[in-house]
Amino acid sequence: MQIVGIIPARYASTRFPAKALAEIDGISMIRRVYVQASQSSRLSQVVVATDDSRIFDHVQAFGGKVVMTSPNHQSGTDRCFEALQYLEGIYDYVINIQGDEPFIQPTQINRLASVLNGDTQLATLVKEIEDEETLFNPNSPKVLLSASHKVLYFSRHPIPFMRGVDPSAWFHEHTYYKHIGIYAYRTDILAQITQLPVSSLEKAEALEQLRWLENDYSIRAVITPDDSHGIDTPEDMERVARKFLA
Repeated sequence: MQIVGIIPARYASTRFPAKALAEIDGISMIRRVYVQASQSSRLSQVVVATDDSRIFDHVQAFGGKVVMTSPNHQSGTDRCFEALQYLEGIYDYVINIQGDEPFIQPTQINRLASVLNGDTQLATLVKEIEDEETLFNPNSPKVLLSASHKVLYFSRHPIPFMRGVDPSAWFHEHTYYKHIGIYAYRTDILAQITQLPVSSLEKAEALEQLRWLENDYSIRAVITPDDSHGIDTPEDMERVARKFLA
């Protein structure tokens, strides 16, 4: 399988403007993501897809592959699809790697790529929830899985509801999973889902991936032991840097 890793990187950010260029121990966030992704043995190529000349020039300066995309995209999925149009060669799958995950593990990418066999339409990572705070945090979407690890639903609320069980004991009584926001798309499916209108479930939960489920696409979940460490604020950056660079 020919798999390209695409890293969407916008300049604008409400809580952390220009975070792609913010430095962690002297190395920009986007460069750290690029270097980590490039260590994956399953990716044929890694590309940054940006909407800003400052990020474009920076990636070129450190020797990375980068393409310029529209500033009007509503999601990283849309930006990935546009970037794909500019690449030479034919790819079977695209893996969307978050541009604010400077310490993403190559093993996470490899684990996701392991299920990309031509039949898989879409895939993503999930991790078992181990604490009550995460379970009830609406900013950490939960994932309900079938017996064969197909995604049944994403929600900001814990699912399933544990009837007759005190909420403080829910994650002791059932295995809950949280979503790790890295996606794999078969390229023909990527072309299709970017043409779908916003769905009612997507509007309700503000989760783009529900649009795909609501339109009968299949999402394969891959369980990872590794957590995500996305950065939304300068405080997040300091916290993550302490964890990985201490």
